[in-house]
Amino acid sequence: MRTLLPVLLLSVFCALVAWQCEVQQSFAEGERLYKANCANCHMDDGVGLGGLIPPLAGSDYLTTHRDALPCMLRKGLEGPIVVNGKTYNEKMPGIPTLTPIQATNLLNYLNQAWGNQNGLYRLDEVTNAMEKCASFN
Repeated sequence: MRTLLPVLLLSVFCALVAWQCEVQQSFAEGERLYKANCANCHMDDGVGLGGLIPPLAGSDYLTTHRDALPCMLRKGLEGPIVVNGKTYNEKMPGIPTLTPIQATNLLNYLNQAWGNQNGLYRLDEVTNAMEKCASFN
């Protein structure tokens, strides 16, 4: 048993290092997608654009609409929404070519960037939500 313990500990350590590298790559991909598709309106620091574009930094909308966000990324959003008690009514274009893994990475970036601590999405959660996009309004 004593000879097995170091091997087991080494295996656990290697798995944790590999997982940390994967998480860092996921966030880097999410940040790249954000800068390419979202930052023009929501700004690099996620504060939004005055009374036109809602903030993502410190946004209550990210937590209260968690299930709808994958479809919003893909299909966009039209009509008024309330973020942190303020109403916004600018149309948000979707990213129809966004894959579930890209959406997961982007959402996880949004949920952890700028001090947000909204929890991580799982790939299966985003995939299931995106499959329901046909019924999303």
